Amino acid sequence: MISVTPARVSDLVPAAGILAEAFAQDPVMSSIVPGPTRRRDRLTDLFHALLASGPYATGTVDLARDAEGTILGVAAWEGPHSGQGSLARQAAELPRFARALGWLGMPRAVVLLSRLARHRPRAPHWYLAEIGVIDAARGSGVGKALLSAQLDTLDTTRQTAYLESSTPDNRRLYRRLGFEEISPIEGVPGAQPVAMLRLPAPR
Repeated sequence: MISVTPARVSDLVPAAGILAEAFAQDPVMSSIVPGPTRRRDRLTDLFHALLASGPYATGTVDLARDAEGTILGVAAWEGPHSGQGSLARQAAELPRFARALGWLGMPRAVVLLSRLARHRPRAPHWYLAEIGVIDAARGSGVGKALLSAQLDTLDTTRQTAYLESSTPDNRRLYRRLGFEEISPIEGVPGAQPVAMLRLPAPR
């Protein structure tokens, strides 16, 4: 049995660790945090900073747990007004960003994130910033449960969802849940992400 509940602040470190595991081979993350040296630790720092400055502050960080309470997966959504106060939140997380990226790597990450942001819809929407499942639970419905928990709410409140998908396998799952591909995202080293949008399901 899988239950999905919002994270508490004390859950952000283990949630970041799960995302670091899930994104260890992701081509977009590899362009931001290249090389093998302490990569898992650096990714954990990066995701902790991203969660704290974005989804946890403005939207929701959902955790999927098994019957024993073990966290199996994480879905992090930024709310429709996530841009308000974002610079102050990111500045507060600057030490973690620096540990993850290095001072020389931070400008590269800013350029990449800005490139991704240009494809986001101008109309208010919920943004799936990150989703990841532990290796042992992949293929068991955890990702679908995480996504459905928030998408059901967005259908009820008639709100739009948006994400970027970096792999064909992920896009197949997103299409089954109502997302449509709207444009490729060019200029991401080693990756070909695609922007995807989901309107509320018909009543």
